[in-house]
Amino acid sequence: MDVEIEIRPIETHDEYRAVEQLQREVWDLEDSEIVPDHVLLTAQKNGGIVLGAFAITSGGGEQLVGFIFGFVGLTAGGSVKHCSHIAGVAPAYQNRNVGYRLKLAQREHVLGQGMDLITWTFDPLESRNARLNFHKLGVTCSTYLQNLYGDIRDALNMGLPSDRFQVDWRIASDHVANRLGDRWTGPSLSVLRTGGVSVLNPALPGDMPRPPNAVLPIVGDRLLIQIPARFQAIKAADLGLARAWREHTRGLFEAAFAAGYTVVDLLFEEGQSFYLLKKDWRPNEDRAC
Repeated sequence: MDVEIEIRPIETHDEYRAVEQLQREVWDLEDSEIVPDHVLLTAQKNGGIVLGAFAITSGGGEQLVGFIFGFVGLTAGGSVKHCSHIAGVAPAYQNRNVGYRLKLAQREHVLGQGMDLITWTFDPLESRNARLNFHKLGVTCSTYLQNLYGDIRDALNMGLPSDRFQVDWRIASDHVANRLGDRWTGPSLSVLRTGGVSVLNPALPGDMPRPPNAVLPIVGDRLLIQIPARFQAIKAADLGLARAWREHTRGLFEAAFAAGYTVVDLLFEEGQSFYLLKKDWRPNEDRAC
């Protein structure tokens, strides 16, 4: 059966309740952990955004298969921004560009409200999310938050400190505009390494990658930090190794950010994942990474 995905604001009580149910489906959350319909509705009526992705069949039926929710916030300096709080896609519709389309729709709505910054948090060891955020959407990051949410009980997060990147999506910038669409490919790992860009922490080989015993100095205008390409598989097989990766990368990112570096991309090549960081990067900078 042919299915078309339509992105539109959540409007009816039934649609808000469908967002509640989708949270349960995606993360297996208990009722006490979901964002309830009355909060979603109130936020949207007061400047927030709740968008749904609906699968529309050729017969005219529809089903909510994805959503995104955010609200108006303030930066540390008091400027208005949009805070993107939660987004999810039903398992059957993941890896079908639904999440990407939801983010683009969110961008258009926020631009229409006169704001140019969207922020959110995510686990820096989740390579697939990082690829979407940095490589396809054009976010940047220079903020690392240790154990932001405390102990989280869902299957994806249980057992580890909830460390997060807070990313900045400067939606009106040339940097973001150049990422959107299909024309931008970005630098390759081989080109970067030929140009003298070092991987600070090449993973030790084995059945599962392990953090190295030593790392290179944080120097130069660009550098690379390796993370596991499939962190959830490591966590499922060896929780101790997953904790080692958390602690190892936490120290690297915090040191790099303190030294003036910003994450600008996530490279995924030959089954490996590497963050690209630039020294003294500025929001309006539009040079090739």
